[in-house]
Amino acid sequence: MAKLHLVFGGKVADPRHLEFVDTSALDIVGIYPNYEDAEEAWRSSAQRTVDDAEMRYVVVHLHKLLEPGDPTNP
Repeated sequence: MAKLHLVFGGKVADPRHLEFVDTSALDIVGIYPNYEDAEEAWRSSAQRTVDDAEMRYVVVHLHKLLEPGDPTNP
């Protein structure tokens, strides 16, 4: 199974936390087959919005959500 990663971002209520203000306005960057590609997409999106302190992008490890009990899933 591929180690899928989701990259998305949006405005947050407080830059120190991940409480998104408007989930209907999230920027879904994409789903990537490995962490390296996801990190590159995250870095590009985060750099594009670096001047906006309320904008946050994250990488979510989808493979951990799809098979949470798998001991071979780091």
